[in-house]
This record gives sequence, C-alpha cells and structure tokens, in this order.
Amino acid sequence: MTKKIARIAVLVSGGGTNLQALIDAEKRGVIKNGEIVLVVSSNSQAFAVERAKREGIPFSIISKKDCGGQEIFEKKLISEIEKNNIDIIVLAGFMCILSPEFTRRFEKRIINVHPSLIPSFCGKGFYGLKVHEAALKKGVKVTGATVHFVNEIPDGGEIIMQKAVNVREKDTPEKLQKRVMRLAEWKILPAAVEKVCSEIIADKEKQS
Repeated sequence: MTKKIARIAVLVSGGGTNLQALIDAEKRGVIKNGEIVLVVSSNSQAFAVERAKREGIPFSIISKKDCGGQEIFEKKLISEIEKNNIDIIVLAGFMCILSPEFTRRFEKRIINVHPSLIPSFCGKGFYGLKVHEAALKKGVKVTGATVHFVNEIPDGGEIIMQKAVNVREKDTPEKLQKRVMRLAEWKILPAAVEKVCSEIIADKEKQS
C-alpha cells in the first residue's frame, strides 16, 4: 500500500531561501508526510525559480502585472493549484496579498511565515526588512518568527508555531534578519509544514 503524501505548493517572489529550507527539510526527512510538487513564482526573475529548476520541481510563473489585475491573477493561481491536486499552499516570501475570496476557498490550507512574534510588528506594511527595522526602533530585546494560517487579515490567521530569537546590542536590520531566518524561520517553517501535512493525511485516512 502506497503511503499517502500531502502535495505541497510553495509560492515565492524572490530569492527563495525559505523554499530552500523546505527542500532541505524534505531531503532530511523533517517533512515526511508532504512533498513539494509545485513552485509558483509571481516574478520571472526570482532566484527561487532557479532553486526549483535545480531540484527538478515543476514551476509556474504567474505575474499579477502580466495578468492585468488581482482577479485574473488569482484565477490562474487557483487553476494551477487545482490542476496539481495541491493539499497545502506555503507562502515563502510571496509578495502578493491574496483576496478574502481566495483565502476562504483554501481555508486552513495556506500557511505563511512572518519574521516577528505575532502580534508584534505584523499586518499591513510589515514585511521583509521593515519588520526588523521596527523591532530595533522599538528596542525590543526578543523577536523571532511565526508560522500561521492565512486568512483575509494580513498576518491575522491562527498561529501554528513561534520561535523566539534574542536581539543583540549592535544589531542592524540586516544582521537581525539573517539571525531570525537561521534560528527561527528555517526551523519552524518546515516543522509547521510537516505538522499540517500530517493532519491533512490523518483527515484523508479517516474519510477513506
């Protein structure tokens, strides 16, 4: 009997460091109930696409600009997800906000990693280095990362996992960003993906 595996799509826009963390985690057996079967990039120049090519993972480029707007962009995204029988969507540096209609369609099936301890430094306008700049400006001593389900509110979905990271005295936003990635994001994102994949498989087995 073939073991059931949750089919994972990773949505990217840039360098793909979180995608690489997921690929490496799958190879190490950290992700054992899921398999990355699709990478979708909103940017044709994203290095994440090269990472997918290197690993032989099928990929698709869907640009909101080329689509001419949110509606057609999301229609194409939905078509790609459904055509590939995707069970879980992972946003890994995906720079497009998804509509409430989209998030409701895939309720409890989309997860995102955010570079702070939600509810701090999150929501509209908080992304990338801006999060770390805000944390340093506020003078917090501890920051971290959060993996959460995605709903219609930016960074507002149910929290799956969090990991704290100490802020150091001479930190710059760039230094802090790298430490949060290394010590938090790249640890809890694969762990959360495995957790959700195992729950999806358990549900499927109950239904079969």
